[in-house]
Order: sequence, then structure tokens, then C-alpha cells
Amino acid sequence: MNAPKILGTAAIVLMVSCTQKDKNPEINPKTDPMAIQTPTDTVSVDTLKTSHNSENSLDWYGTYEAVVPCADCPGIKTVLTLNKDRTFAISEEYLERKTKSDDKGTFDWDAAGRVVTLKGKTASYKYKVGENNVTQLDMSGQPIDGPNKKLYVFTKK
Repeated sequence: MNAPKILGTAAIVLMVSCTQKDKNPEINPKTDPMAIQTPTDTVSVDTLKTSHNSENSLDWYGTYEAVVPCADCPGIKTVLTLNKDRTFAISEEYLERKTKSDDKGTFDWDAAGRVVTLKGKTASYKYKVGENNVTQLDMSGQPIDGPNKKLYVFTKK
């Protein structure tokens, strides 16, 4: 009588221990803090234009000034005016040389709304627009690096 009970119990234990447990349980990212979440959509240019950026969030129009480095003079006093209608005027005066040049034209914003590119007769600079300042970039749109990099930051007047 004990033998059938023992055999029945052993059979149940054997069946339970032989069933494969789910090695990949479903993870609920909302309740499992260790779940890795991946983005499901991408950011479009339209989203960038409607999100906060320099173009639509700052009072970027106005006049900016700086004395940028010069290879053979003490510096170039530069005055840049950006207008709401996407026109600009720029004046560059080479210090201790009495040489001055003026240009005007239009500018375009990059797709992210952070950088303007001047399109004048001679001026074709790029500037990253910040809060009450613009920073001159190199022609490929990268920040100018080195010991004089702070001299390329123009302050709004």
C-alpha cells in the first residue's frame, strides 16, 4: 500500500522537475526597472524645427562683437548684426593697420536650428548661436579649438 503512494509521489516529482522552465520570460519594461528599452521612433527635421532650439527659442537677432585673432596684427575687431529677416551686416577692422571691410547679405539656419551660415559677397562664416552670444566655427562647422578659442565668442551688445 505504501509502494503505490511512493510511486505516485515520485512520478509527480519527476514530472515537475522535468518540465522546462521558460528561459526567456516576458519582460514588462513598465514594471521591470532592469528592462532595456530601445527607441521606437526617430527624430525628424520637422520635430527639430518645432522643438526648442536657438532659432525659435532665443532672441538671436541683434549686434554681436569680438576681437578675433589675426596672424599678423593684434586682432580683427568684428561687428556682426543678424536681422530677423535673415539678413546680416558684418564689419571687420584690422587693428593697427587701418584696414576695414564691410559686407552684407543673407544667412541660413542649419536643419537643427543652431548654426547660421552667412552668404555675402566675401563673408561666408558659420556661427553657433547661443544665449546672448554667437561662436564662430571653422568652415566645416566645427568649433575652433586651441588656446585662443574663447576669442571666437562674440558677445551681444
